[in-house]
Amino acid sequence: MFGHERSITQIKYNREGDLLFSVAKDTVTNVWYSVNGERLGTYNGHTGAVWCVDCDWDTKNVLTGSADNSCRLWDCETEDNQPYLTVPCSDHKITSAVWGPLGEFVIAGHENGEINQFSAKSGEILKKAKEHTKQINDIQTSVDLTMFISASKDNTAKLFDSTSLDHIKTFKTERPVNSAAISPIMDHVVMGGGQEAMEVTTTSTRIGKFEARFFHAAYEEEFGRVKGHFGPINCVAFHPDGKSYSSGGEDGYVRIHYFDPQYFDFELEA
Repeated sequence: MFGHERSITQIKYNREGDLLFSVAKDTVTNVWYSVNGERLGTYNGHTGAVWCVDCDWDTKNVLTGSADNSCRLWDCETEDNQPYLTVPCSDHKITSAVWGPLGEFVIAGHENGEINQFSAKSGEILKKAKEHTKQINDIQTSVDLTMFISASKDNTAKLFDSTSLDHIKTFKTERPVNSAAISPIMDHVVMGGGQEAMEVTTTSTRIGKFEARFFHAAYEEEFGRVKGHFGPINCVAFHPDGKSYSSGGEDGYVRIHYFDPQYFDFELEA
């Protein structure tokens, strides 16, 4: 699938796994059939690079967050290419956002490392948390929406309770983490990153650490890596059935990886 003119910043499946949303620095949001890669539609209302995308539990609404310092909510059931709510962020721009349980609120990460809950009806801030020391690059929820994981430039990914914003677990690396996702069927998280995009031309692919990294969600230990991209991994996402995951890179490509049978039998020794 190749539908963006600039680097992909995030990809996201809907709950059923039949649709895949992709956003990029070209200000465009695309909707795809995940099975055959057919593009179904486009949202094009932002004036800056789009950093994040997410759909609610029944795929009726989509949110996007952009470098134009706003988070926008869209109605998927209409052909209107205008958002029904725009949440401006004048203090610290939104870098990532996801829907909370039942679509009642939005969980947003910011460039200062702060996490906020916004009302999906009014845009009012409901709760705040500050566990990261640098910019949050990505936020993704668990399959039941009770937890979410955040990826940060501070070289960590952190697990939180969605409703209370309580911090649960921390996964540490030696490089900035651009994206992290929670498996829907295993106690695993996958993380992607490597380094700042501006530093790519001065570093070899081996030194740049352009691999997807797998951690055990309970023990916080790394147990595997997958190579493939020729640059930093900007986004990762598990398929809802847990049998595969996708990664989007600075190289402009989306790669779909299917797990071998032995992956599902793997148990980390405590």
